Amino acid sequence: MDAFVNWARNQSVTPAEVRTPASAAEVADAVRDAARTGRRVRMTGTGHSFTGVALTDGVLLRPNALTGVLGAGDGWVKVAAGTPLHALNEELHRRGLALANMGDITAQTAAGAIQTGTHGSGRDTGGLADQVAELEMVLADGSVATVREGDLFDAARVGLGALGILTAVTFRVEPAFLLRARREPMAFGRILDTLDDLTGADDHLDFFWLPHTDTCLVKRNNRDAGPARPPTAFKRWLDEVFLENTAFGAACALGARFPRAVPAINRASARLLGASEHVDASHRVFTSVREVRFLETEYAIPRRHLARALREVRDLLDRSGRPVTFPVEVRVTPPSDAWLSTAYGRDSAYVACHVYRGAPDPEYFAGVEEIMTRLEGRPHWGKLHTRDADYLRGVYPRFGDFVALRREMDPHGLFANDYLDRVLGASRDG
Repeated sequence: MDAFVNWARNQSVTPAEVRTPASAAEVADAVRDAARTGRRVRMTGTGHSFTGVALTDGVLLRPNALTGVLGAGDGWVKVAAGTPLHALNEELHRRGLALANMGDITAQTAAGAIQTGTHGSGRDTGGLADQVAELEMVLADGSVATVREGDLFDAARVGLGALGILTAVTFRVEPAFLLRARREPMAFGRILDTLDDLTGADDHLDFFWLPHTDTCLVKRNNRDAGPARPPTAFKRWLDEVFLENTAFGAACALGARFPRAVPAINRASARLLGASEHVDASHRVFTSVREVRFLETEYAIPRRHLARALREVRDLLDRSGRPVTFPVEVRVTPPSDAWLSTAYGRDSAYVACHVYRGAPDPEYFAGVEEIMTRLEGRPHWGKLHTRDADYLRGVYPRFGDFVALRREMDPHGLFANDYLDRVLGASRDG
């Protein structure tokens, strides 16, 4: 039987059965068959979650045949749930369209990305779930529902696959646009002193602090009237392939073998950072190549707590002496109205901490979690954390409503798994 292994290779399962449905009707058949035989059913994405959110020991549905654009109109595009984001970007660009905002990973499926709350960084524009206009989903009774408003819509956009299996997503889109991408190194201390101005000045702000140094790389992306001035093919290869992947991967491997050398490695990396600027299609600016495998934890906190959170993460590393090669990434988003969005109801800042896959460090992540939970943090659903339903009930105002809706829609736990039972509580009969 086929095993499912995620991208980071820290989650795997061998289900009782694997199917590759090519339509909503075939997904519905799989759901009815699972219910009849007393098995649970889940659909995977492409495995870019670090948690066990997609795992099942029952019927595992692969999304490979559920792909492509299903329809388009004035300001909207409907895509099959398994469509990879890179394919969606290319098709939108061909049609002269674009998503208003997105994260930097494009290997994810459309459904997998919104179900786990994937987000980018935006002063005024939220994550992918905030750009959804309609969902097509298979419910626990095997029926196919189209949802575009109301409680189910607000719950299911970031639904963790707990309310039904998504088979298609309709996104709001807009005419294609250009972004001016500016990168520059900046001192960590200066960033802490100017955070309010920094997070409010640009359409999209993203910065990376290199542990064991006082250096950050700040990325500012703003809409631009053009003309486009993309980087040359060599410059793109140098930055995105060689420096950010080949050379960085070698530095991580060296640090894993010689942990005491990590501070010196990071200081050397910091000296290589320089300023740059180009103008390109939005999807090429938003996204990045990520080939070095890592593990990640990320928390969303109220934006007003960001400076404190960063100081405490820096102090944690200073006290512990933990060798961390991967930068700490910071992004911001406006409030969301999706019930389980990590940005629900508040201006949010995201602090993401990574470690090289070859040098896992659970104690580092535990220290970060202790900081973030004191600051009302909400863990990213697809990234490593140890929070459970008791904790999450206290940081999500609509958590109880979501759990009640889950019990109503899936009373027998057909869509449940161990991860959902931890973060949402056990289903009533499952």
